[in-house]
Amino acid sequence: MPSAFSPSSHVFYLLKKTKSLLTIMPTSERPKEKSDSKQYLYSFSGGIAEGDASMKNLLGGKGANLAEMANIGLPVPPGFTISTEVCTHYYDHQRTYPENLFEKGIPEALCKIEDALGKKFGDPENPLLVSVRSGARASMPGMMDTILNLGLNEKTVDGLARKSGNPRFAWDCYRRFVQMYGDVVLDLKPTDKKQIDPFEEILEAKKHERQIQLDTEFTVEDLQDIVSEYKAAILKKTGRTFPEDPHEQLMGAIGAVFNSWNNERAIVYRKLNHIPGYWGTACNVQAMVFGNMGEDCGTGVAFTRDAATGDNIFYGEFLMNAQGEDVVAGTRTPLKIEQLKAENPGIYDQLEEIRSILEKHYRDMMDIEFTIENNKLFMLQCRVGKRTGFAAVKIAVEMFNEGLIDEKEALMRIEPEQLNQLLRPVFNMKEKQAAIAEGRLLATGLNAGPGAATGKIYFNAVDAHDASKRGEPVILVRIETSPEDIKGMAVSEGILTERGGMTSHAALVARQMGKVCVAGCGALSIDYQKGEMRVNGKDIVLCEGDYLSIDGSTGEVIAGKVATKNSEIIEVLIDKTLLPEEAATWNIYKQLMEWADKYRKLSIRTNADQPDQAETAIMFGAEGIGLCRTEHMFFGGERIDAMREMILADDVEGRKKALEKLLPYQREDFYGLFKAMGSRPVTIRLLDPPLHEFLPHTDSEIEILAGKMNKSFAQVKERISDLHEFNPMLGLRGCRLGILHPEITVMQVRAIIEAACKLKQEGAEVVPEIMVPLVCTVKELEITSEIIHKTARSVFAEQGIGVSYLVGTMIEVPRAAITSDQIATAADFFSYGTNDLTQMGLGMSRDDSGQFLPAYQQQDIFSRNPFESIDKDGVGKLMSISAKDGRSVKPDLKLGICGEHGGDPATVEFCHQTGLNYVSCSPFRVPIARLAAARAALKN
Repeated sequence: MPSAFSPSSHVFYLLKKTKSLLTIMPTSERPKEKSDSKQYLYSFSGGIAEGDASMKNLLGGKGANLAEMANIGLPVPPGFTISTEVCTHYYDHQRTYPENLFEKGIPEALCKIEDALGKKFGDPENPLLVSVRSGARASMPGMMDTILNLGLNEKTVDGLARKSGNPRFAWDCYRRFVQMYGDVVLDLKPTDKKQIDPFEEILEAKKHERQIQLDTEFTVEDLQDIVSEYKAAILKKTGRTFPEDPHEQLMGAIGAVFNSWNNERAIVYRKLNHIPGYWGTACNVQAMVFGNMGEDCGTGVAFTRDAATGDNIFYGEFLMNAQGEDVVAGTRTPLKIEQLKAENPGIYDQLEEIRSILEKHYRDMMDIEFTIENNKLFMLQCRVGKRTGFAAVKIAVEMFNEGLIDEKEALMRIEPEQLNQLLRPVFNMKEKQAAIAEGRLLATGLNAGPGAATGKIYFNAVDAHDASKRGEPVILVRIETSPEDIKGMAVSEGILTERGGMTSHAALVARQMGKVCVAGCGALSIDYQKGEMRVNGKDIVLCEGDYLSIDGSTGEVIAGKVATKNSEIIEVLIDKTLLPEEAATWNIYKQLMEWADKYRKLSIRTNADQPDQAETAIMFGAEGIGLCRTEHMFFGGERIDAMREMILADDVEGRKKALEKLLPYQREDFYGLFKAMGSRPVTIRLLDPPLHEFLPHTDSEIEILAGKMNKSFAQVKERISDLHEFNPMLGLRGCRLGILHPEITVMQVRAIIEAACKLKQEGAEVVPEIMVPLVCTVKELEITSEIIHKTARSVFAEQGIGVSYLVGTMIEVPRAAITSDQIATAADFFSYGTNDLTQMGLGMSRDDSGQFLPAYQQQDIFSRNPFESIDKDGVGKLMSISAKDGRSVKPDLKLGICGEHGGDPATVEFCHQTGLNYVSCSPFRVPIARLAAARAALKN
């Protein structure tokens, strides 16, 4: 039965336009480790196998598990595995094989199968038929190729008919084999969905001629005609006759399996799941057992537990008188596995026993494939089953409770990203599927902020805010967002952008706020003037106020309403609308987080600018704030007016006057943040972005601002023009702004220290950590530190009370990283701002790299998007140098990371290895970081 029979194995074709870029990883990039073994073939049969489950790297997952099942006495048809080393040899040596593989090795391995079954490969009287299937180290269901019923020809088909006493069965197998071999080995399967598979065309024509609907209704004569027409189609389209020699068939099928490691869908799957291209696939040649010989035969797939819910029930499907591809084709509706109990209780009981054996042996939920031949059960595959995030957590915790695994292994069973499914709002799946069936799926963008959201479209922040005040649910739709949109983003159910990547402003802020976000949806065309959004290539226009639904877990954009609800975890932790004992998810989530906190070494902080964000993060287990972006505090109401007044002031006195208006706002902000965090540390970054981000850009907005400032339109517009920078990222921002205009730093530090003093007078103890951004020399930090200390001393004198505080810097400039031994002399802590450190280290704009990064990833220039997961070899090395040099000066130097990478599990592991004290991430990533930190500690 083909691996494609798995329910999760629908074949998909992506990235058609970059097909030429899809190549296997170059040999030079592969690890140099090489096995000393010259054994390329590993046989297996009931009770005896030359391999086992530990040999997954060599035998692939399928081959290793077939060997393991044979070793523990399960009914496995005999066969052999061609190792992954043959695949890598095949690609390294111009698609040739190791010496004597086909001349000696494979014939000897075939003899072992023949001896076990009393059949002979190619024998016209009692033919041995085999399946040829792929099997990589990691499960890739349906991504590579399979050939069944191999060994049939004009002579052996008659022998199979006589031996089985069922000519129809024999010719049905032959029909299937010719079609599968033609598609897979001879490349007749069309790559363009608009083209018709020649075999399907012949099959459908025959059904029409005979006025039947199902394949099972074909007579022997029908099948013989179909085989003849199939062969004629092969000759016409390839100029070659269908191979009659079974050994030639086998060589072609093995080559097709190895070639399929590098087919388009396999490469796409590897990229999505971060599977290295150099691994290669194994190839499994196994004696066929037949589920299509009659009504006492069948085939099926099952999971030892429910893969969706995690419930401890036997879950699966089967078909009688069928082979696996019948399920894939969808021509027959499979039956639920529990119905087998009534139809064939003996086989069902055997499956239940095997289910128990496998779970106890592997200590995990398993995905199994089986065939029933003449009322005899055979196991064709087992593998650790794919599961939802909810099921992963539930199964891990329950298996611990059952004594199958310990808590350490339970933690290692759950990928941190799977927790997203427990935390995010979800669509009602039936309603979503119905909406898609109605043709309401508009486009798919980047799944930048997981979850589900439905609301009315608004194209600007002000309108979104006003709509929210009216009680309307809002989806903020922008070409791209900026800090000025923060007010609208804050009230939105979800955010949709036409441009921008996974680390764009929209994506960053959405994750911090816990907002659903779909970014970079290039199929949309947004027109602010008309207040409408068009879907390119479709005659669809949505206007402001229309309902829209977005799925931030999949990137899907759907017209109209789709009902959503909060996850149970949110309902318990944040909303307080559900009691813990009422939430099935809560106890297993709580147990998991307790284990994670027990083993992790890294502290987990959050990136938060507002008290409500801080409170949410605390609920998720945050132990402090690693980054408060003060620039987000200046938007909205009178604040933005005072900020613009400060920026456009003609002199220092004018700036100070405007800053006096901002001071109480800032003090109030910091007071609220400190109070929400209690005694937890709070790292506050001084003003960082270029000033132009706070200024209006349209003439109408400039006109309004000029009126408020009692200046002419021309004066304000000219001043805005003067502030224009060709490369704002590298211009007047960060510590440079405070050195040129120290009054800005003075105002912010005064607000921080006054807020801390006020809380201390109220009996609370806070320790602000003041962070200086964009430092590249120690002198910059020294100058800014002196401003900070002088201001703090002044506040202490005025208040008659003092507080402890730290002064550190954000390491985000490569020069700062490699001169960290100097900078550490003036710093209490370093926080790595990996967003900008990545941009500057790689010389890439995170907002513009979408034009080339996908192609770069396809060619393995970068295996992961460096703006999502830290570039360990480059940016990571800068961090490692910085950490080592900084602590050579100050052994107790506190080190953290506050870029968006802080919520990426691979980056969290790197930070653990590098010896950082903490990572900081957006509130809704805190549980993910907690689990990732625990797994990193257990791994290392």
